[in-house]
Amino acid sequence: MRIAVLSDVHGNRPALDATLADIEAHDVDRIIVNGDNVNRGPQGDEVMERVLALDADLTLGNHDDLMCRLADDDGAVPHDFRRRPFWEANRWCAQQLVASGHLGAIRDLAMTVEIALPDAPRVLVSHGSPRHFREGYGRFLTDETISEIVEMHPADVLVGSHTHRPLLRRWGRVTVLNSGAVGSPFNGDPRAQYLLLTLERGTWVPTFRRVAYDVGEALAAYEDSGYLAVGGLLARLFHDEVRDARSYLVPFQMWTEEHGLELGEATWERFRSVAPERFGPSPPWLTRSESVMAGPDSM
Repeated sequence: MRIAVLSDVHGNRPALDATLADIEAHDVDRIIVNGDNVNRGPQGDEVMERVLALDADLTLGNHDDLMCRLADDDGAVPHDFRRRPFWEANRWCAQQLVASGHLGAIRDLAMTVEIALPDAPRVLVSHGSPRHFREGYGRFLTDETISEIVEMHPADVLVGSHTHRPLLRRWGRVTVLNSGAVGSPFNGDPRAQYLLLTLERGTWVPTFRRVAYDVGEALAAYEDSGYLAVGGLLARLFHDEVRDARSYLVPFQMWTEEHGLELGEATWERFRSVAPERFGPSPPWLTRSESVMAGPDSM
């Protein structure tokens, strides 16, 4: 039995196409698409068209949920996301999904997928953790948190995504895995990244795949679709995160909140000047697909 877990496509159709081709070449029995198919990138409607056509299990991610709330003008969404100009890129993506009619399918997505086979460890897959889709498995995951999660949601193998960085972590009998991101990795490697789980002699063996794809085609879609023109700074940050395989939005947002500043062009330039260590030459657009092992230091 072999299972593919892919996630965080974020409207990047070329990355998804390359990933699905790689999955097909690896004789996979089951596919789990683990949330955040949409937003950030401009091709969310095309991505949803592809994943809904698969014979796959899908879970709900935080960006999927945000698109539904924005489309509904949900009062539970912070005012910033609904009205402030900085967040126009999010609203643009939600409008595309409304026009394509895919929001109904997104609303019906499950929070978790369970893999329970005879004589095999129980696997529980969720976008973040089974407690919340924003609780990602990353480098700051503590033993206490793992203990709490498996007490509330018993499993032998926890598989999450959300942080855009692959992870392999063991705590006692529990294995914690992060699939990495297909559409926007944050580990310095721009290739599309996903997880294979193979059942061998009663044990789930993880393999982390990194798949080369045409990053230039993905970046061109930001301009060709009109997304960059409408989405402003936020769309540019999303574009550059795909190009550089680095996280820019979250540290920028945290920095502005810490200093009581507004999100905008002027503060972005200030952030770049005070945090130069976060920026550097873009990584090579690697042309070889490969399997790699990921551990606590590879996030």
